[in-house]
Amino acid sequence: MPRKNWHSLPEYEALRAVMEGNTTASAARRLGLSQSAVSRSISTLEGRIGRSLFERVGGRLKPTMAAVELNSRLDALFEALDRLDGPTEQRGNSLRLMAPPSFANRFLTGHVASFLSARPEYFLSLEIGTSEAVISGVQDNRYDLGIVGIEMTRNGVKLIPFLRAEAACVMLPGHPLSKCETVRPQDLDQQNFVAFINRHARRAQLDRVLLEARSAPRLVAEVSTSAAAIDLVRAGLGVAVVNPFPAIQENRGELEFRRFASPISFQVYFVVPDNRPLSRMARHFMQHVRLHTSRNEFTQPIRMA
Repeated sequence: MPRKNWHSLPEYEALRAVMEGNTTASAARRLGLSQSAVSRSISTLEGRIGRSLFERVGGRLKPTMAAVELNSRLDALFEALDRLDGPTEQRGNSLRLMAPPSFANRFLTGHVASFLSARPEYFLSLEIGTSEAVISGVQDNRYDLGIVGIEMTRNGVKLIPFLRAEAACVMLPGHPLSKCETVRPQDLDQQNFVAFINRHARRAQLDRVLLEARSAPRLVAEVSTSAAAIDLVRAGLGVAVVNPFPAIQENRGELEFRRFASPISFQVYFVVPDNRPLSRMARHFMQHVRLHTSRNEFTQPIRMA
């Protein structure tokens, strides 16, 4: 007679706790158990399914692919238990979010306000920092979710595409180029121009586009972000080719955005942990942002598979 594969909720709880904390000690504190009890639960679960769930790397437990796959299948179970029992701890109803200033100011704060108004049982902490700090913060379990506009791969994090934005030429109203429906590279010749600094990935792309068009703008300033370039354009220094998102979401006519004829594009990502469960609140907030980000001619949402 075949052996029945019994399910054990404590074992599954131990698996999720170890994946979140990366050590049996942190999992034990989270569950209110002894470290040996957590280790026994993981060992028993491994014996029952016949697969190794963790490997020790540098004093921490790294989940195997078997652990990641099993944990993803457990999401529905624990969400069902949450619905039956209600919230059992503050952590399940809180979210630690981090983003660069260009996304945090106005764009994210607006979404945070509407999200918490619709779900008053939730608590959210929003931190502002560089894109590199967002990536490392999610990697180190200091934040549950991040949003960035750069593609940076690192162990322990995963980038989930949110939207794609076409490059836009930004200028003040009344600028001669505002008469163009689409700005071509040659249209920038001899125009006062705010560029990205040389180490920015899009600078080399734009330089190639301008060189091929034999266009030579008058460089007046260099910056490291689209937000800074837009601020200098607003101050009257010239025009710039930028990522229009999310600035165009809040534009009330003080700036003009025009399509820029080039293959240059930008992408925005959610930053999520790749070695521990994504919280229910993080999933809800991602869905909220996707549903409530207004559409415009420059951006194309990227739906999750």
